[in-house]
Amino acid sequence: MTRGYLAMVLHAHLPYVRHPEHEHFLEERWFYEAVTECYLPLLWVFERLLEDNVDFRLTFNLSPTLIAMFNDDLLRQRYVHHLEMLNELAEREVERTRHQPEFQDTALLYRDLVSRARYLFTEKYHWDLTGAFKRIQDSGKIEIITTGATHGYFPLLGVQREAVYAQVAVAVQYYERNFGRPPSGFWLPECGYHPGDDRILKKFGIKYFLVESHGLLHASPRPKYGYYAPVYTPAGVAAFGRDMESSKQVWSAKEGYPGDFDYRDFYRDIGYDLDLGYIGRYLPEGRIRSHTGFKYHRITGLSDCKEPYNRHYAMEKAALHAGNFIFNREKQIEWLAAIFDRQPVVVAPYDTELFGHWWFEGPQWLDFLCRKIYFDQKTFAMITPGEYLGIYPCNQVSVPSESSWGWQGYHEVWLNGANDWIWRHLHKAAGRMVELANNFPEAEGDLQRALNQEARELLLAQSSDWPFIMKTGTMVEYAKRRFETHISNFTRLYEEIRYNRIDVGWLGWLEQQDNLFPEIDYQVYQSRHLEELPGTLSQHVPVSA
Repeated sequence: MTRGYLAMVLHAHLPYVRHPEHEHFLEERWFYEAVTECYLPLLWVFERLLEDNVDFRLTFNLSPTLIAMFNDDLLRQRYVHHLEMLNELAEREVERTRHQPEFQDTALLYRDLVSRARYLFTEKYHWDLTGAFKRIQDSGKIEIITTGATHGYFPLLGVQREAVYAQVAVAVQYYERNFGRPPSGFWLPECGYHPGDDRILKKFGIKYFLVESHGLLHASPRPKYGYYAPVYTPAGVAAFGRDMESSKQVWSAKEGYPGDFDYRDFYRDIGYDLDLGYIGRYLPEGRIRSHTGFKYHRITGLSDCKEPYNRHYAMEKAALHAGNFIFNREKQIEWLAAIFDRQPVVVAPYDTELFGHWWFEGPQWLDFLCRKIYFDQKTFAMITPGEYLGIYPCNQVSVPSESSWGWQGYHEVWLNGANDWIWRHLHKAAGRMVELANNFPEAEGDLQRALNQEARELLLAQSSDWPFIMKTGTMVEYAKRRFETHISNFTRLYEEIRYNRIDVGWLGWLEQQDNLFPEIDYQVYQSRHLEELPGTLSQHVPVSA
């Protein structure tokens, strides 16, 4: 009999990047790289685990914007073209390295991986990655949850509660449309929690969400089990806290597994190393140095001197690290179980892009982990948060503290000198959206179309990715341009609606350009929805069953 549980949660999100006005757009490569290096390799791992009857459990958050990109025909076509270019480059690399035995095996590996990606995407999944994930969920092995419609940062959007309500409402509706069932869990964007948001989640039947460690440790009253068991918020939604120890072992750049010297080095890429005359064809605009995914060196050490990558050594290390992770979880859960009157749950959430993109061997580590947990030990089992609530439906009532998983644990990443200027525009726009939604309770025709597009532009401007990029200093001009474009579109629509002079031609172009959430209904911004939010639970709900 198991003594506790491990709940691994993978958070998969990208901002909505779609530019039909350009045949080749640099930032669209974020999506192509994530599909090739993360989502397809993970689906391959899941398929093999199913074939081998491994009883694994994972929770997988697919953001609505990512699903929308999965479903977009233009991006699908462009991704197939991207795979064709990768396949051509892979063949050329096999030829280029045929007299370099230290690199030849890795070149052959890339050719196989690209070939598999083409097979999975075009033949097995028929260009439908949403359907592929749905089939894995229907098997009962993964639980797919949702997040804010465009990953808006709730604690700072909440000046207008209607803005947070709309982020949740649109996300839940889009999830149901794609997966044929309501979501049981919700990934708070950036794990950003603000007390009271749980009432909105409860309205849509959400059973649980995740918070950063100190979100539970600083909860009031203090949770009896720390973050090794959920608490119910006053609205009756369960809050699970991230375990710091398991996170550090995988996340930490200095102490985590991905930094091991035998793993592939992310930064040493032929997109920067090789002559433009050879590699330029595979770079943006034929000249912009960027990552191709073809990397031939291992991390080696802390210096710039890098040795050739050895796949055999890397796989041995991935298996070793999977065993080490399990050993540490066994000892951790044994200790917790000895002092708890229930089976503890260790919640380990990670960004999905860690597995395959930043940590090339990550999908194989996860494969080893699931197999070793199932076959080699009996101390703990994998579980989803939803399943854990089925075992322990009674939990302490407590209010998590305002928190996030960003640097310093609160809001500093999304509100600082590099990006603070955006928030006055977002709050003004949200106030105007609420005004229009309330003033036009039952719009029709072109007015309804304009109001729906107004909602899309606001949601796209609210993405937490734009202030995050401005803070980190990467692709800052793109983030600023995207934000300013959506706010500008919103403002023009607002003026046209207000003065009854809608430019139908421009509106039609905008609907094609920013086509997110085709079935959106602007009425989600009406203030009447806040009056319908559920109340709170009694503070005397029993602590445990």
